[in-house]
Amino acid sequence: MSVYYLAVEGILQVAIDGITYVSHEDPAWRGENHEMAMVDLAPFDLPGMLEQLWLREVNEEGAYEVCCIPFYAYGVALGDVIEKGESGSMDRVIEKSGRRVLRILFSESRPALDSRPMLRRTLDSAGLLNEWNGDRHVAIDVPDDSVMQPIYDSVRNEIEGTTAFWEWNDSKRYTSG
Repeated sequence: MSVYYLAVEGILQVAIDGITYVSHEDPAWRGENHEMAMVDLAPFDLPGMLEQLWLREVNEEGAYEVCCIPFYAYGVALGDVIEKGESGSMDRVIEKSGRRVLRILFSESRPALDSRPMLRRTLDSAGLLNEWNGDRHVAIDVPDDSVMQPIYDSVRNEIEGTTAFWEWNDSKRYTSG
C-alpha cells in the first residue's frame, strides 16, 4: 500500500494506492456520533477520486443527513437526507434540504489584490457556513440565494480576471454511477 499526501494546486488530499480521497477537516455541522459515506466522483468526470461525506443518522431505516458541504460531489448539499448502499457508499438522495452549494476555486498565481481575505470576511458577516479545502478551494452553504450578491461582489474582479472560478454544485444531478 502506498500512501502520500497531495498538495494539488493548493488543495489538500490523500492518495492511497492510486485513489485520491477528499475529506472534510472541519465539517459545518460537526457533532457527536457521525458516520461517513464515500462518494465516487467518477460520474462527475473525476475518475480515481472519492469524497468522504460526514453524516448523522436520522432514522433506523438507513436515512442520513449530510453534515458537511461537498467540495466535488454534485447534486447533494448540507442537510440533504441520503441513503447509503451496502458498501457504505452514498447511494441516493432521499430528500433535498433546499440548500445549495457555491464552490470557488482560486488559481495558484495570485493577483496583486487577493480577494480571499475579503471573501472570508464577507462570509463571516453574512453568517454563511463554509468549508475550505486548502487555501484555494471553498464550498459555501447557500440556504437562500438572496444572500449571494455580497459574496459575488467580493470575488468579482478575480472571476472576471480568470484567477477564480465558480460553480453551483446543483448544475448536475447526483448519480452513484
